[in-house]
Amino acid sequence: MARSPSDAEFTAFVHGSWAGLYRTAYLLLGDRELAEDLVQTALAKTYGSWGRVRDLDRAHGYARTVLVNTATEWFRKKSWRNELATEDVSARIRETTHEPDATTRPLVLDALRTLAPRQRAVIVLRFYEDLDVAQTATALGCSEGTVKSQTSDALARLRPLLGDAVIPLSQGASHD
Repeated sequence: MARSPSDAEFTAFVHGSWAGLYRTAYLLLGDRELAEDLVQTALAKTYGSWGRVRDLDRAHGYARTVLVNTATEWFRKKSWRNELATEDVSARIRETTHEPDATTRPLVLDALRTLAPRQRAVIVLRFYEDLDVAQTATALGCSEGTVKSQTSDALARLRPLLGDAVIPLSQGASHD
């Protein structure tokens, strides 16, 4: 029988996975402090189940799922405000080129904030974490059809804000 991983292995896991979990949390929430809180909460929950971990290679996927589920719990709270004050995204886009480079990052983050929480989670998992439809469905606890429809709806909502140069029309269909 396999042994449970040690606290030292958990510490190494945290050091190795913090940055990736934080980036995902930031993309989901759009706020640095909330992203840090989300990662800490997800890692605390992961630690609570650490004694049952048998395969350290799957620990990151488990922690990411805990992170997304925790964010979803937060989104469901009545006190949660997923609308953050930003300037008009479409005006900023007209002032820039539509090349997907580092200057578009703030525009993308502002546009992500306009999405419903589930759509934001699908976009982050599919296109940032590079998960396929089945993996995204598993992480979110929904059907593959839901992932596909949420992806399509989210891309349709983002395209007018970001333009076809950032989100080509073929992107939604080819990334299945």
